[in-house]
Amino acid sequence: MAFNPHKFIQTQIQDAKEKIGAKATLVGLSGGVDSSVAALIVSKAISNNLHTVFVDTGLMRLNEAQSVKEAFSKTGLNLQIIDAKKEFLQALKGITEPEQKRKIIGNKFIEIFEKYAQEHKIEVLVQGTIAPDWIESGGSGGRDIIKSHHNEGGLPQKMNIELYEPLRDCYKHEVRLLAKELKLPVEIEQRQPFPGPGLAVRIVGEITEEKIEIVQKSCRIVEKELEQAAKNKKIELPWQYFAALLDTKTVGVRGDERSYMYTVVVRAVRSLDGMTANFSHIPPEVLEKISSKITNEVQGVGRVLYDITNKPPATVELE
Repeated sequence: MAFNPHKFIQTQIQDAKEKIGAKATLVGLSGGVDSSVAALIVSKAISNNLHTVFVDTGLMRLNEAQSVKEAFSKTGLNLQIIDAKKEFLQALKGITEPEQKRKIIGNKFIEIFEKYAQEHKIEVLVQGTIAPDWIESGGSGGRDIIKSHHNEGGLPQKMNIELYEPLRDCYKHEVRLLAKELKLPVEIEQRQPFPGPGLAVRIVGEITEEKIEIVQKSCRIVEKELEQAAKNKKIELPWQYFAALLDTKTVGVRGDERSYMYTVVVRAVRSLDGMTANFSHIPPEVLEKISSKITNEVQGVGRVLYDITNKPPATVELE
């Protein structure tokens, strides 16, 4: 049976009215399509009882907080931004193991939400969890944990807030249909997926402010160049595309001098729902332009690679 976005929305609005009722509710907004759709559905059910919060972890895209604020000014949601950069970076200091990073980030989000909840007497936390999140987190039927998503396997065992997840059985392409039905701004509806833990899973090894800046600037270049190439009809725009940073340096040459700098990995994939993915066949001239811009404009980068691994055996993100 075909997915019916209108029927799904009406069913979830009624469900939210019954399960949440008059309880003060908090939705953690990431700026992506999943949490945006979840927020709008619940807002239609409980209206003024919904608190919409964006937590700036310091691990977001370049100028993300401002972009999210501008995009959501069109939705009617009352968005509040919490600056938690220092808290997240301090909690992640010295941590290199990917699952530990994800657990720390999940716990830190909940700590912040629980603190906000105490101050505002919040009883329910809404999350934009979708099916791939809990499947990859080992959430059903004895599945192996592929990687803990911050809103699923990254959550602490005991929480003082009731969870509500209206999109739990949906896949990404279905969520985009819901966004269109809800008339969300196109920049949200069509926005490429961004990991809940943010750039923490695009930085292999320990996270530092220097590495965050490298990935933010490199990601911006990848996004701009691939979007321009798609606009010029040189490529089909990938489902997800970004830059990641390896925890190793390689030797290079700057002028007549030896250099020893980081390696950036460019990743672009085609997918329907994120459960499987194939790497995008990007023309060499487009990759060359990306490589040249990153090595010339991003301080600390001496080499750029293109990841041609499908999912499986890889995942879309590096960690």
